[in-house]
Amino acid sequence: MERLRLGMVGGGQGAFIGGVHRIAARIDGQWELVAGALSSDEERAAASAAELGIAADRSYADFAEMAKAEAAREDGIDAVAIVTPNHMHAAPAVAFLRAGIHVICDKPLAATPEQAAEIARVVRETGRQFILTHNYTAYPLIRQAQAMVAAGDLGEIRVVQVEYAQDWLTEPASNKQGDWRTDPARSGAGGCVGDIGTHAFNLVSFVTGLKTTSLAADLDAFVPDRQVDDNVHVMLRFDGGAKGMLWASQVAVGNENALRLRVHGTKGGLEWAQENPNQMTFTRFGEPKQILTRGGAGANEAGLRTTRIPPGHPEGYLEGFATLYSEAAHLIRHADSGTPLPVGVHAPTIKDGLDGMRFISACIASSKADAAWTALD
Repeated sequence: MERLRLGMVGGGQGAFIGGVHRIAARIDGQWELVAGALSSDEERAAASAAELGIAADRSYADFAEMAKAEAAREDGIDAVAIVTPNHMHAAPAVAFLRAGIHVICDKPLAATPEQAAEIARVVRETGRQFILTHNYTAYPLIRQAQAMVAAGDLGEIRVVQVEYAQDWLTEPASNKQGDWRTDPARSGAGGCVGDIGTHAFNLVSFVTGLKTTSLAADLDAFVPDRQVDDNVHVMLRFDGGAKGMLWASQVAVGNENALRLRVHGTKGGLEWAQENPNQMTFTRFGEPKQILTRGGAGANEAGLRTTRIPPGHPEGYLEGFATLYSEAAHLIRHADSGTPLPVGVHAPTIKDGLDGMRFISACIASSKADAAWTALD
């Protein structure tokens, strides 16, 4: 198949996540980056585009101009990747959707519930694909865990524990990445809860299939004068009676990117940690603990489908992103030309984005009410 044509909004010189998206899009050979509004500064946008081999006439300083121009081209982009700070997700997403162009967007969905609702409305109106890059759901062992839960290997789920601990914002922000994440005008009202709390929440929802009905949250900003939270404790109630706890922190000294998940049911339990993503433990009640490895003995179809390299070789963050880009390619080809979808294709959608925004809003409301139990509307 010919590669799909990708555009990008944001991700110019000095950006981090844009580079991650570009690497991921190339890994499986499904995409070619051909256009971009890489910066709102025209000179920086042009310099960034030149570094990436984007033709000068397809470098734009304005995303609205890019959406209009690319939609009019016979060789226009098939999808755009939006890799801007949170407050700049909605306007580009709406512009490209209305231009008939599919959207791949970094998380969380938006900075405010109103922006999120507008994106969702335009997705419904246009029928375009909208993929949110919750990349951790694409790790092979997470796909395997989801399939095991769905197959009943753990029995009825009772308890879920998830934590996402970092320490890089232990002191006042002094870099580009930290500056916007701690500025409510750009991050939205949620800080840590929106940045990494939504990853933890999405991971629980994906693996267990449980719907969160209510939560009680305690949000703190431990760094003096910080305007958004940097530590989050949340108790969760799920439909069916299961209970959960979520901890997210960016001031947990000694932790780099410690995303961990534990799921316990009536018949067994699973444990997985992102920093060692190629191993997962599974324990049947009354039996010795098993160590499952990515692509190794005991791997199921869901895990094998997203495994690229032989067991024992590290595979993780970039490959997780790459899987989402490949899944997006399958979904877009199916939407545009009816190409059959491979079995097991999954990518987070606008629904996952809206669920994440409801989670953020409920956490903030609960914390303001002294951690009162709050429904996820």
